[in-house]
Amino acid sequence: MFKSIGDEISSVFGRDPAVRSRLEVALCYPGFHAILFYRTANWLWKRDIKLLGRFVSHLGRFFTGIEIHPGATIGKEFFIDHGMGVVIGETAEIGNHVTLYHGVTLGGTTWNTGKRHPTLGDNVVVGAGAKILGPLTVGDGAAVGSNAVVVKDVPPGHTVVGIPARVVDHGKKKLDEAHFAAYGTTTPDMPDPVSKAINGLLEHIAKLDTRIADLEGSQSDNNGSVTGIEKDEGDTSEKRADC
Repeated sequence: MFKSIGDEISSVFGRDPAVRSRLEVALCYPGFHAILFYRTANWLWKRDIKLLGRFVSHLGRFFTGIEIHPGATIGKEFFIDHGMGVVIGETAEIGNHVTLYHGVTLGGTTWNTGKRHPTLGDNVVVGAGAKILGPLTVGDGAAVGSNAVVVKDVPPGHTVVGIPARVVDHGKKKLDEAHFAAYGTTTPDMPDPVSKAINGLLEHIAKLDTRIADLEGSQSDNNGSVTGIEKDEGDTSEKRADC
């Protein structure tokens, strides 16, 4: 147990440049505190002491602003940065080395029992304010941009942004390559999918304009040739009439 807690603390050092010591993490990081509450509540939940598990979870929400259902499944070295407003549903499944920022929701879209919350693979990064809704899967090494709304599966190693979320980066890193991307972005100039679509339409329109201009030029040349032929034929007919 103590080794697990030590691993949780150590994992913060590779993901937050503001951290200065292990003691600072233990005392001042609500994301770490929320994990301690969750581990305790989950231990009780698995032993069918569900009411007490929910109460411990509620205490964690009160002290940290992070709501994690004790029935959720969370892997090792899970890190919540800042934390306020994070909600993780009962049937959510989270892999190892996953990072969530504040305001993230792993929510359900149905009142039916059974699997209704997302599954996140290993090394996933979810940016601030993102919403991942329904029993979908976010693959290993994927990144979800800030304020994105994800309603369908995200392939491994891909980055999605927007509402609804669309793929903007097909991932050049290997899936077994540990990496960290701040706020779910891979580069500072991550393209916006809407702008990309508009630019594509503009390029297509420009190509169509060029083709229309070429066709009009060809038509003008053909008309000129036909007029010249008709004029020559008229001249020949006049000469024959004179004879």
